Order: sequence, then C-alpha cells, then structure tokens
Amino acid sequence: MIRKREHLLLALVMAGGMVLCWLAHREKTSVSLNEGPSENYEGLTWRQVNHQVVLNNRLQGKQAKLMEPVRTDVLTVTPWLAPIVWEGTFDPLVIDEAFRSHNLTIATTVFAVGKYTRFLRDFLESAEKHFMVGLDVHYYVFTDLPGDVPSNVTLGVGRLLSIVRVPKFDRWQEISLRRMELIQTAIEDHIHREAHYIFCLDVDMRFHGRVGSEALGRLVAAIHPWFYMYPRSQYPYERRTVSTASVPQDQGDFYYQANIFGGALEDVHRLTKTCREHLEVDKSMGVEAVWQEESHLNWYLVKNKPTKLLSPEYVWDDARGQDTKEIKLVRFSSVIKNKAEQTKTA
Repeated sequence: MIRKREHLLLALVMAGGMVLCWLAHREKTSVSLNEGPSENYEGLTWRQVNHQVVLNNRLQGKQAKLMEPVRTDVLTVTPWLAPIVWEGTFDPLVIDEAFRSHNLTIATTVFAVGKYTRFLRDFLESAEKHFMVGLDVHYYVFTDLPGDVPSNVTLGVGRLLSIVRVPKFDRWQEISLRRMELIQTAIEDHIHREAHYIFCLDVDMRFHGRVGSEALGRLVAAIHPWFYMYPRSQYPYERRTVSTASVPQDQGDFYYQANIFGGALEDVHRLTKTCREHLEVDKSMGVEAVWQEESHLNWYLVKNKPTKLLSPEYVWDDARGQDTKEIKLVRFSSVIKNKAEQTKTA
C-alpha cells in the first residue's frame, strides 16, 4: 500500500512538472501583437506577429473532414510539411478571420526603373482590387523616375505608397543584382518599424484574383510556372561551383521564381542579407550567376526551406496561356513584353 502511494505521489509530481514546463514554454513562444516590439539580432527591433488562430463562433462550426481532401490532382504539402497553396486548399472566410483581427501591415516592395514605370499603374490598380484586401498595405516603389509614378491611383483605407529613389541602371541584370541589397537596406532603415510582413514583387505583373492572407507565413516562395512539372535535373539552378549560388545536381526540391517572395520581416531580412553577401562575393570574382538574384534566391531556399509555398497560380506567365487543367485560377501573372523591353531599362 505504501509503495502504491509513493508511485501515485511520484506520478502526480511528474504530471505537475510537465504542466509547469508546458505553461512556461507556452508563455515563452506565444507572442501577442499587444506586447509591442522585441529585440532581435543585429540591433533591429521586429514587430511581432501572433500566429495563433482564433475563430469566432460563426466559423467554429465548419468541420474539417480528414477523409475528403479537396485537391487530389496536385501536391498540397512538401516533404518538410510546408503547405502549398492552391485554389480549393483554403477557406477564405476562415483564413481572413484568423489574420484580420491582428491589424497587420504588409510592406510591399516593387521596382519600377526606366521603361518599367509604365507597368506601375496597372500593377497598383490591380493590386488594390486583389492584393491583401482588408489588410493595411504599404507600397514601397523603388524608381529612378519619381515623376513617372502615377499620383492619381486611388488607394483604399489603410493603404499607403512611398517612393524610394534609386540610381539609373543600364541593364535589367543590374537591377536584379542590386535588388536584394536595396530591400535589405530599406528593411533596416525603416520598414522593420512599420510592418509585420513583407512581399517583394515584380512590377511587370498584374493581379487577376485574390492574393490574400492565405499567402502569409514566415518564409514564403512561389513555384516557377515553367518548371513545376519538370524533374529536378532540368531546373535552371546555377550549377557552376565558382558561384556562391551553386546547387549540386542531387539537391533541390522546387524551382522558385523571384517575381514574388516574402514573409515575416526578420526572415526576409536574413534572406536578402545573405543573398546580397553572396552576390558581392561573386562580383568580386567576376562571376554572375545564370539567373542573377533568382539563382541566389533558389540557393537560399534549398538551404532554408520556405514555411509556405505558393502554387504557380500566384506567379503565372501569360505567355503560357491558361490551358493547364491543374491551374483553376490565375491570381498573379507576368504580362507579355517584347524582347527589347526585356533587355533595356531606358
């Protein structure tokens, strides 16, 4: 009898210890937007995001059915258990309810240099219809021609636009090579105090459908629309070992397009800083990766897996047409340009 009591007492003590450890862990890892900023590495202060999902009673009643997958024709989760967002894999009402209560601000960088300023109006007008609707968005337009930024685009409530002046570039490759550096600097100078998430987008793109809170995550990348059906051996990674962007033949999961990537400020800052450092190393050796920043982005994402992947719906190419059965909805796509526009910026 005494031995049984000792065992019972020991079990109670162990259970109590486990509860205390769980509570301590929960207190440490659960972050509330109301707690304000917290210090992080390199002296920067990041605005924190509470990733806990809390739904109102109206949405609590919808049952998730494990035996009824909504998409069986495409891969919806990676081998490292990151979701891949396709049409039909999320409920817009549920996902919006989870994020809108947090009063988030989404920084959005876009480079409109030289002739590419002509894409800016359509980009902004379509973004106001489809991009992060219901959330605060702060557009940062990087341009060498501030006077060409349209001033009469109507922005919704909580939507702002700031112009960041950059030097004139002679080649589009130079823009690509400098973009990581400029985004990193902007995050350090002011964006880290003003936003919770950041998305880095190309200007020669147009929104056609919803790109909303379902795209938010710590580190988000989009699967390239031309290579998602190809085997890894055919991905256009940088293969030359002389470049810091080199990816060995036996590595790599997906090939990502640099037209759209993003995530939490801290994670994107780490990405852009690393890619800038590698670009500078390559430049010092007279090396230019095969697809400039996109090659370095893919190297980084091979080593640092994204926490959420956007399907090709989120980075489609209009030149591909829309006759692919797995693409139910094109949300964001690159517009068709002539070759002269692709090789010159002014």
